[in-house]
Amino acid sequence: MDKKITLDRIKDAGVVAVIRGPSPELTVKMVEALVRGGITGIEITYSTPKATEVVKQLDIHFGDQIILGMGTLTDPLQAKGSREAGARFLVSPVCDPVLGKAMIDTGLAVMIGALTPTEVLQAFQLGSDVVKVFPGSAVGPSYIKALKGPFPSIPLMPTGGVSLANVADWFAAGVFAVGAGSELCPPQLAREGKFEEISARAHEFLEAVQKAKANLK
Repeated sequence: MDKKITLDRIKDAGVVAVIRGPSPELTVKMVEALVRGGITGIEITYSTPKATEVVKQLDIHFGDQIILGMGTLTDPLQAKGSREAGARFLVSPVCDPVLGKAMIDTGLAVMIGALTPTEVLQAFQLGSDVVKVFPGSAVGPSYIKALKGPFPSIPLMPTGGVSLANVADWFAAGVFAVGAGSELCPPQLAREGKFEEISARAHEFLEAVQKAKANLK
């Protein structure tokens, strides 16, 4: 999938589910439940057991039905491994020049992590297509609005602290999209086999995102 198409699809979806699955099998079931609920942006983190094997399986099963990426990249070697597994986009929690270059060299869509204004600018200058603001829970939507002052053209995607209660505030602040983890897909629900509840959460979250985006028009 072309990088621009990937980015356009993420922006259109508005939300990426950030999944730290408890096991390979349960992670696949979590994704299946999310897709049933309408979520198509899927980020499998490297903290998930056998993460690359999970991504390979998901790529074979869903293909272009989902926007599949890998996150929590902390080692430059993971960039190549993610691409080979079938990831369409890469996400790191930190702004590291060596890691960032390895991610960008894959030719995939890239989201480098940053928090401070200096890191946000550095990530963008490295070539990050979208800057992941992490942890979003530490700053809140008002921080995005503040960053948009000096950086109006830098696409920002907060991850951490995004919930049904505040998702509209994030979009009102000017985000490109949001990353949602445990608020959207708690691993404990997977452990308990409550996949219908995950689907219901996904549907509710997606509706909230769509409403938030519609209110901006």
